[in-house]
Amino acid sequence: MLTSVQNPLIKQLRKLQRTKGRREQQLFLLEGTHLIEEALATQYPLLTVCYTPQWQNRYPALWEGVCQAASRSEEVNERVLQAIATTVNPDGIIATAPRPQPQTVAISQIGLALETVQDPGNLGTMIRTAAAAGVDGLWLSNDSVDLDHPKVLRASAGAWFRLPMAVCGDLTEQLTLAQQQGVQIVATLPDADLTYWELDFQQPTIVLLGNEGAGLSSSLTALANQHVQIPLSGGVESLNVAICAALMLYEAQRQHQNQTLNLPSNLPSS
Repeated sequence: MLTSVQNPLIKQLRKLQRTKGRREQQLFLLEGTHLIEEALATQYPLLTVCYTPQWQNRYPALWEGVCQAASRSEEVNERVLQAIATTVNPDGIIATAPRPQPQTVAISQIGLALETVQDPGNLGTMIRTAAAAGVDGLWLSNDSVDLDHPKVLRASAGAWFRLPMAVCGDLTEQLTLAQQQGVQIVATLPDADLTYWELDFQQPTIVLLGNEGAGLSSSLTALANQHVQIPLSGGVESLNVAICAALMLYEAQRQHQNQTLNLPSNLPSS
């Protein structure tokens, strides 16, 4: 059992709490039983796993699976696990994994593109929502919060492993290429003529959302084929970006379901 926070391995793992450490080591932390289960279920590679005896006793079958999947496993005491964790009350297991590699995101029905999203909770929530709504994939500008930020992973509730995602050095170029392939780009504007439920989502579509405070850049707003609004009652200036994503993506899902059932797209399915 490792019992010292000064152990070289533990000192190395603690550096992964920060962006600099994750980028230097090309690793990130998976904290908690649920994320470990999702990593195993999707065969995401695990490198070093640290667990407490109490956790091993609670999850003997999962412990065996983790030890078989991981390159290295170490028993640690509660104090050492707490030192590695970014959470206040870790549940007994933490693993390291290689940072995600670039993925190809192909849009057949609906995609999500995010520009300069800074809040990890918002990004994780949107990943979770996108996976739940059956989104084909997500594009993220490279000036956004890291995809493998610990809070992003926790907020995604495991959906992180189940959604194709790509970080774009040039989001404008990526969206332009999608347009050339027949995909419509949709942006939200407070003064748009259309409400989001009046838009035809039955053609391949990418929903474009921007920074929590500043919104979308003017260049991406101009790039969009369609502008829609989400109506707000008087005195309310805006909605949280993750709520906007949920409204748009589930409206797209509703229209696709109606299309499958041969119902008018502007009527709710029964």
